[in-house]
Amino acid sequence: MSAKKILIVDDEKDILELLQYRLEMEGYEVEKARDGEKGLEKAKQFLPDFILLDIMMPGMDGIELCTRLRSLPQFQKTIIIILSARGEEYSEVAGFDAGADDYVVKPVKMRSLLKRLESLQRRKVVGEPDILEFDDVIIDKSRYLMIMGDEEIKLPKKEFELLFLLASNPNKVITREKILENVWGNNVIVVDRTIDVHIRRIRQRIGKDYIQTVKGVGYKFIN
Repeated sequence: MSAKKILIVDDEKDILELLQYRLEMEGYEVEKARDGEKGLEKAKQFLPDFILLDIMMPGMDGIELCTRLRSLPQFQKTIIIILSARGEEYSEVAGFDAGADDYVVKPVKMRSLLKRLESLQRRKVVGEPDILEFDDVIIDKSRYLMIMGDEEIKLPKKEFELLFLLASNPNKVITREKILENVWGNNVIVVDRTIDVHIRRIRQRIGKDYIQTVKGVGYKFIN
């Protein structure tokens, strides 16, 4: 089986060289670019399986580059991860809105990055699973059932759908708008308070640590 290909786009030479060294040690084929324009050109030539993007670059920044890539048919299924020193919530949301699959705040922890690459690759290959497994929680969509340890917990339909939406996108901010669209649909009038009540009830079942509130934006499931 051929090596997975990764394109790294970052204007910091030291980061490029370090990531290239570590990823090649893991068997990846790596190409680099120092700015967005060169990154776009290199992506079209290299056709990578993964793209790692910095946000703050001269000329075309990472958000614009991600948006441009997602507009091209050949990059619809490419896994794009933003690696950025900017940890603000609005930057993270902007990255996901542009089409990124994940958002990692620098300094990059290499072991964590490798695990994310593996996890994202599995999800792309098999599609959305019916069963999500975490440390001590199993979420079974086929039975609308959550299992914690040896206990099976039945959730009301909307609570389960909200939990499954968040857990299907671990560590990604899911906006209130997306929650309303995916869980309740566009034809149902639901106030923000409804989401808050459902989140509170889910936390009572699953514990407070799994679901994090991103103030003014939405929620994310912590894995």
